[in-house]
Amino acid sequence: MAVTIAGTGSYVPEKILTNEELAEKVDTSNEWIVTRTGIKERRIAAEGEFTSHLATKAAERALEQAGLAAADVELIIVATITPDTLTPATACYVQRNLGAAKAVAFDISAACSGFLYAMKMAKRLIEADAFKNAVIIGAEKLSAFVNWEDRTTCVLFGDGAGAAVLRRAEPGEGRILATEMGTDGNQTHLLNIPGGGSACPITIDNANDHLATLAMLGKEVFKHAVTRMKEAAEKVIERSGLQPEDIACVIPHQANLRIIDAIADRLAVPNERVFVNLDKYGNTSAAAVAIALDEANRTGAFKRGDNIVLVVFGAGLTWAAAAVQW
Repeated sequence: MAVTIAGTGSYVPEKILTNEELAEKVDTSNEWIVTRTGIKERRIAAEGEFTSHLATKAAERALEQAGLAAADVELIIVATITPDTLTPATACYVQRNLGAAKAVAFDISAACSGFLYAMKMAKRLIEADAFKNAVIIGAEKLSAFVNWEDRTTCVLFGDGAGAAVLRRAEPGEGRILATEMGTDGNQTHLLNIPGGGSACPITIDNANDHLATLAMLGKEVFKHAVTRMKEAAEKVIERSGLQPEDIACVIPHQANLRIIDAIADRLAVPNERVFVNLDKYGNTSAAAVAIALDEANRTGAFKRGDNIVLVVFGAGLTWAAAAVQW
């Protein structure tokens, strides 16, 4: 049973935080940030705007494009590391907001790889005839988990959400050709939020230590990211029977322009066929590749029948890729 992506959607908050504005708060500059990351600005959620709100708006747009009513949705998976609450799952709030009363809803936590983890999971469940359709969402409010005094991390992250509707493919429609994902738990220390869980609860004694914010060893993450993303992308390309010249568009995780350039080079895909919106949004973790997929879809970066490759990398360490015939 083939599974197709029937629609995509995304949403980013209205507030734009530029590099120049950040430079007024921490010791940095627009030149420093752009040279090292490629980021020029990022979006910041409004007060009272939560991850579930971002996710809901992205899902509504994906459902509209797919022509699927919320009442007919059977499965909702939200990939996030910034849930509204530790429990219940953010997906439960999204189900309520959409009015998708009969949908099964749950979250997964795979950091920046979460959206493609959700894609593989939903694809398998639809293939097994457990569900006829699914809404998969990557959504993050990272601004709530950033140490705004740390210039090495606060410049990187932003808020947003992206979504896709998966369903059984009709004859002649595109399909998800291959998926791949992996994990290396030996590298958990490279990128994490050390506080706020059962291992390190936030107490009155450590509340000012920024333990519930993102911490990263950037150079080590870069090295692992390039290697793992290359391997994952090559696997789905090979399984799909594709060659580099067959790929109309590569949509990588939007974390760092140097990583994106390195991946394009190693996959032998010209830069003009690599979709980048990192400069506008920064790293939105699980939302990044989902937002990029929607923007690429809606701006004509690929057309029906084209082959595209999505590839991601995140904390865990985790990585994933998907090859799709649109």
